[in-house]
Amino acid sequence: MFVKGNFLILLLYVDDMLVVGRDTKKIASLKKVLGKSFAMKDIGPAKQILGMHIVRDRTKEVLWLSQEKYVTKILERFNMSEAKPVGSALQTNCKLNARQCPKGEKDKVEMRKVPYTSAIGSLMYAMICTRPDIAFAVRTVRRYMSNPGREHWATVKWILRYLKGTSRVCLRYGFGKPMLEGFPDMSGDVNSSRSTSGYVITYAGGAVSWQSRLQKAVALSTTEAEYVAAVEAEKELIWMKNVLSELGMKQETFQLHCDN
Repeated sequence: MFVKGNFLILLLYVDDMLVVGRDTKKIASLKKVLGKSFAMKDIGPAKQILGMHIVRDRTKEVLWLSQEKYVTKILERFNMSEAKPVGSALQTNCKLNARQCPKGEKDKVEMRKVPYTSAIGSLMYAMICTRPDIAFAVRTVRRYMSNPGREHWATVKWILRYLKGTSRVCLRYGFGKPMLEGFPDMSGDVNSSRSTSGYVITYAGGAVSWQSRLQKAVALSTTEAEYVAAVEAEKELIWMKNVLSELGMKQETFQLHCDN
């Protein structure tokens, strides 16, 4: 991301580019300068970028981001288009562990035919872009990529079934106050003594950052694990506050919501 002058931003990923700014004349000038050095094609107001669909209502100053088409493609790719949708990213009694990994060579050969790694990669892209609701589930199944078992693959298909029923779910911005808010939480892990930290950071009513990962140290109590999760969320809030300040949108304060 490059920032210039009065809130003129250029976002570049390989050969895809977005230019954001308040002054249309400056945007036109920037595109003219870039056009002299690079072969560029201006396709007008952004409607899609990197598989994300962008919908805007300029009169109400709101914006939506979705990956409905991308989700449809991965469901077709893994033959889950006709699967029965489910209402949660993980089953309530889901307890995956390393003991479910195949031990015998016959089972290992059989599981090599399953597109486990490819499916995880597809799910991760959806999770990173617009689907914080599957972050914990994807982190759970990702741990067994080197030697997945039947139960692990069944859980991956469960996540795909969840996406089938929620393919139209999207992120929306502009429906809330322009304030940073953090929502941290934690959970235990059946395979190790470390807890899992998770958080979602929102701005203007929509999620802008999220994470689900194992804590780096072993907590001595659930209280300590909660503090660790809260600290991780607060570090992200401080970083995003500084970013907004650089963009000319100062945040005097932010809110951190904890359930304990």
